[in-house]
Amino acid sequence: MRLSTAALVGSATSGARLMRAGEPGSPLVHLISASGEGPAESSVLVVEGSRLFQVDSELFSKVAVLAGQSDGEMALARLLVDLGMSGAPAGCDEVPASPPVRSLSLAVAQKCNLGCSYCYASQGDFGGPAKNMSAETALRATDLLFSEVAPGERVNLAFLGGEPLINRPVLRQATEYAGRIATARGVRLTFSITTNGTLLTQDDAEFFELHGFAVTVSLDGPREEHNALRPYKDGAGSFDRIVANLRPLLRLQRRMQVSARVTVTPLNLGLRQTLDEFIGLGFHSVGFSPLLNAVDGLNEMNARHFGGMLDQMVDCGEEFERRLLAGDRYPFANMVTALREIHKGTHRPYPCGAGAGYFGVSADGDLAACHRFVGDSAGAMGNIATGIDRELQASWLSTRHVDRQEPCRTCWARYLCGGGCHHEVIQRGRPACDYIRSWLHYCLETYSRLLARKPEWFGTA
Repeated sequence: MRLSTAALVGSATSGARLMRAGEPGSPLVHLISASGEGPAESSVLVVEGSRLFQVDSELFSKVAVLAGQSDGEMALARLLVDLGMSGAPAGCDEVPASPPVRSLSLAVAQKCNLGCSYCYASQGDFGGPAKNMSAETALRATDLLFSEVAPGERVNLAFLGGEPLINRPVLRQATEYAGRIATARGVRLTFSITTNGTLLTQDDAEFFELHGFAVTVSLDGPREEHNALRPYKDGAGSFDRIVANLRPLLRLQRRMQVSARVTVTPLNLGLRQTLDEFIGLGFHSVGFSPLLNAVDGLNEMNARHFGGMLDQMVDCGEEFERRLLAGDRYPFANMVTALREIHKGTHRPYPCGAGAGYFGVSADGDLAACHRFVGDSAGAMGNIATGIDRELQASWLSTRHVDRQEPCRTCWARYLCGGGCHHEVIQRGRPACDYIRSWLHYCLETYSRLLARKPEWFGTA
C-alpha cells in the first residue's frame, strides 16, 4: 500500500472542514488532499477493497474531475482498471451461505440494578419479566458454540444482560465448561463481559484474570455526567461505587483487559476530559459511541450535536497522534481501531458479525441476530434447542448487506462502515452518516501521516 507523507497537522483540523471533506461523492473513490508543510502528496481511497493509494497532483486532479462529473463513473472505472487500482476482494458482493457460529453472547441475566433511561434492553429486562438464564440453557448454548469448530479455530463466549453479574454462578459455570471443551478440542477460546461495574468484586477480578476476559465497563463520563445518565433505580449515583469496584481489576489486568465504553449523549460531550480521566484510572482502552436510539427517545444524538462530537473526537485524535509520535501510549479505542482497519484494508459488507457468525442468546434460549435483538422479532434466528433457523438467517444476510441498503450502496464509506448498527438502523434510521464519513475522513488523513512518520507502530497495533 502506497500512501502520502503529509506532515503532522494538529490544531488546523476542524470539524467543519471535515464535514465538508467527508461529504458524499463518487461511489468508486474518495479523495484525501495533501495537507501540512513539506513535499506531501495526496491520496485516493479506492472504495472497492478499501485501498489507499498515494498519487501525484496530476493524477489526483484527473480523478477528482471524473469523480465530480455526473457521467464520469464509467470513465473513472476504466481509469482505475488501467492504473491497476481496481478490483474488490473475492466474494465481497456475495451473501454468505450458512456461516458457522463463532461467537455467542449469553444474556445470563435479563434484569439490571441500574435505571439508565436510554437502555436498549429497557433497563435490563428487554421489555418482559426479569429473569435469569438457567445453567442448563447456558451449557446448551455453549455446546452450540463448539458444534462446528475445528482444532486451531477461534471462538468467543460473551456475557451480557441486563447486568450479567446478577447471575454470577451461571456465568462462571459456563466459563469453566467452555474452557474444558476448548482444551479438549484444541480450540482457541476467548471470553468477554460487558458490565455496569456495580457488582464487581475482588474475586471477580481474579476469575477474569485467570480466564483472560476482555472486560468492558459502561461509564458515561466523570462523576456528574455519569450519575445523571446511569443512576440506580432509586436515582442514586453509581459512579463512586463503580470506580471503587474497578480498582482490583485495573490493578490485576495482565491477561484480562479492562476497557471503558462511553455512550455519548448531548449531556456528556466533554470527550477529551473523559478520555484523559479514564486513561488516568488505568483502563486498557477507552471508546465512545453516540446514542442513536434510546428506548425513551430522550438524549438521542442528532444533527445539532454531531458537529460538537466530531470536534471532541478530533481533539482526542490529535492528542493520540501527538502521544504516539512522542512514544507514549494513549489508548483511544476509536482511533486505534480505525487505523488498524484501514491498514488491513478492511472491506466490510456488514457492520459486524450479527446474524452471521455471531448471535445473542436470551435467558430462555432463543437465538437473536445479536445481543440487542434479544426479545425482538426483527432479529429472531431460532433457538438453541432446534438450532439456527437458516431461512431467517439467509433472509437477514441478504437484506442487511450494505450493497442492498439505501443510501449506503452509493456511499464512499460503505465498506469502512458496513452500513451502521443493524438495531439502530432498523429502529431509527441513519442520522449519523455525515458524522461517520467525516470521522473516517479524518482517520484516513491521520493514517497517511502516521504510516509515514511512525510505520513501526502498525506492526504492533
